[in-house]
Amino acid sequence: MVFKEEINTSLLAWYQKNKRILPWRKDKNPYHIWISEIMLQQTRIEAVIPYYERFMKRIPDVNALATINEDELLKLWEGLGYYNRARNLKKAAQIIMSEYQGVFPNTYEEIMRLPGIGEYTASAIASICFHEATPTIDGNVLRVYTRLKEDKRNIALNQTKKEIRKEISQIIPLEAGDFNEALMELGETICLPNGEPKCNMCPLSHICKAYQHQSWSKFPVKAEKRTKKELFYTVFLFYYQHQVAIRKRDDKGLLKNLWEFPNELGKMGVADVKKYLKQHQIHFSNVKKGINYKHVFTHQIWYMESYFIEVLETFDPFIWENLAKIKESYAIPSAFLPFLQEFKHKIN
Repeated sequence: MVFKEEINTSLLAWYQKNKRILPWRKDKNPYHIWISEIMLQQTRIEAVIPYYERFMKRIPDVNALATINEDELLKLWEGLGYYNRARNLKKAAQIIMSEYQGVFPNTYEEIMRLPGIGEYTASAIASICFHEATPTIDGNVLRVYTRLKEDKRNIALNQTKKEIRKEISQIIPLEAGDFNEALMELGETICLPNGEPKCNMCPLSHICKAYQHQSWSKFPVKAEKRTKKELFYTVFLFYYQHQVAIRKRDDKGLLKNLWEFPNELGKMGVADVKKYLKQHQIHFSNVKKGINYKHVFTHQIWYMESYFIEVLETFDPFIWENLAKIKESYAIPSAFLPFLQEFKHKIN
């Protein structure tokens, strides 16, 4: 197959010359690859690097991950979002310790059985660390592949992904790990998702139909995204002297077991807030409008309006802590971090 020979030869040579130096590429340790790949889901490489280095310093191996306190784990994950990723890391580590005696499983099929690991991550670990010829299919790979072939299939469909995975598995070389990383690297640095790709720097431009026909903007083909559900919240920024009220979210649902500032569903004006406080017998001396913040989740958009409320005493059921302690010890999700920042200006 001419396509197979061309893509393998040109791509691998380009990768060896141009690959970025990244902390998880220093070795082929499956633990390192695993943690980096989970962190890289939904997050840019530049943003992940400091998280990865901090994580490895505190949790250097599977045993440490299996035994770490969940609150501390979530605190280390703070800001990366999608916190179930961190919880599944710990669950998987516990399985590796109990069923594999602490040794990372070395086949795609076994890796796929671990919590929180799908086809992409399992393929990345199996190919990079154990030389298994299984392709990694992510957004970068789909973009490169569909542009190369001017492939009009809808990449939002699972069927399309399965078909492309099968097709790439037929051209993947013995250097499976380098091949997978090279395709992803090409998508991240050359065949860009936003803006014009750097076709003049691409090692595959000579076999790329989208380059030949200048049709790159049409690929990949995606279905229209579903409308996100919109919710409105009123956030209560209670403070007493230098202590701030926080509470732990429920152990089910979005942002489960993370810490937040007290809030209620729905919009409130200043008069509504004061009425609410009186109804709940919360004694206050001052209510002042805070910031508004919009936070976008995968399937929801939260519109959050806040109020600084100086109270005359602490009260249940909240935890009252100073800002330094909150920043150090409590996992505050990104949706509430802007309010934490506002508190620093307000009471420090």
